[in-house]
Amino acid sequence: MRLLFLGDLLGRSGREAALKHIPELRASLKLDFVAVNAENASHGFGLGPDMAQALFAAGADAITLGNHAWDRREIIPYIAQEKRLLRPINFPPGTPGQGSALIPLADGRKVLVAQAMGRLFMDAMDCPFRTTDELLSRHKLGVTTHAILLDIHAEASSEKMAFAHAFDGRVSSVTGTHTHIPTADHQILPGGTAYATDLGMCGDYDSVIGMQKEGAIGRIIRKMPGDRLTPAEGPATLCGAFIETNDATGLAIRIEPVRLGGRLAQAMPKI
Repeated sequence: MRLLFLGDLLGRSGREAALKHIPELRASLKLDFVAVNAENASHGFGLGPDMAQALFAAGADAITLGNHAWDRREIIPYIAQEKRLLRPINFPPGTPGQGSALIPLADGRKVLVAQAMGRLFMDAMDCPFRTTDELLSRHKLGVTTHAILLDIHAEASSEKMAFAHAFDGRVSSVTGTHTHIPTADHQILPGGTAYATDLGMCGDYDSVIGMQKEGAIGRIIRKMPGDRLTPAEGPATLCGAFIETNDATGLAIRIEPVRLGGRLAQAMPKI
């Protein structure tokens, strides 16, 4: 199975890059499944239902959120009925929406996607390790699903690495989101799980993690709140990871970076 996971879409620039390139990449990389983190898609904060619908129409099979899940309040009734839109699985019980989804493909195969949110330097949450372990106690590669993709939305690279090693061999991939900076540690762990600490951002890298530079610099220098941060709107680099799995086991046989357009060095898997 060939899968693509795109990092955080940031504002209009990131949205437009994803809407443009997802159909092209589905064809050129012969993708079976596309997942996208889109918690920053709406002006840098949250996701609107119309934007989610546009991403699904462009070819996204699943969308994950994160700590900005509720910044657009109109997403709350939408997430309650759209099972392919996921918030972190370790939100407290009773939170609207779901943290995982078992998504069928047209050929009958199934992909389980889940997102957990880290706790180091983040809001207080239920344990991401415990809640993910409970989910995986009900799903097994090659039995209930053909692939399992985990999105760990976290600040600390150490927590992301620990999370990946904790579930190595039980899932197809663990890829990080949230920091908006693509890491260069794409690898297959000893148990067969593909890993990258952070997928990076789909947005304008002539910025401070996607936001216009002047406002972000001013906040850091003066240690005072200023005007609301605004997304940079220059050409976007689409960032993510291409993952290929073994049909028999569901474990990874390949993970490579995807970087397309914008300012960053380009990277595209050969098919």
